Parts: sequence; structure tokens; C-alpha cells
Amino acid sequence: MALRKTPVRKIGNKDNLWLGCDREIIIGIGFMSAALIFTSYDTRATVFGVVLWITALYLLRKAAKSDPKMRSVYWRHRKYKRYYPAKSTPFRINNTNPFNINNTNY
Repeated sequence: MALRKTPVRKIGNKDNLWLGCDREIIIGIGFMSAALIFTSYDTRATVFGVVLWITALYLLRKAAKSDPKMRSVYWRHRKYKRYYPAKSTPFRINNTNPFNINNTNY
């Protein structure tokens, strides 16, 4: 009996990118740029908003080409502590081991 091949579709494995960037970040930058452009009736703010949009689009596309999951990796990295001290010593009593003689929790 021959092995059956199951095709892996691209749509289930594609990253959630929009305009070549991470979707959530580019929508946030777009809202900030649009708010800056349309709420201030100043030419300098409009130019700054357009430059912000174009620069962010370029940098986020470059980041997405490098690693499409960079945002999620960065936020997971932010949850880690700066330093995890070593806590195991020869004198430490393991309270989670049910076979420990000194454990009276069971």
C-alpha cells in the first residue's frame, strides 16, 4: 500500500502581513499618521505625517523581510526578566516531589 501525500496549502502557513509589513503595526502607524495629517491644519505636520508613513513603511517592510514574526518575538522577549538567579543548592528541599521523605503535603 502506497503512502498518501497530503498537500500543505500556502494559505494556512502564510504570515499575517499587510502592505508587506506586520498588519497590526502598520495599521497603528497609519492611524497615527492620518491623525497627524488630518487633525492639524499645518503644512509642517502634514509633511511630517507623510514622511513618518513612508519611513515606517520602508523600515517595517525591511523588518518583515528579515523575520515576519519579529513583533511577537520582541513582545515575548519583553516579558522575560533581565536576570534569573540560580536557586538550586545541595541544601534545597524539593517540595514538589511526592517521594521526598521530608515532604508532609501529601
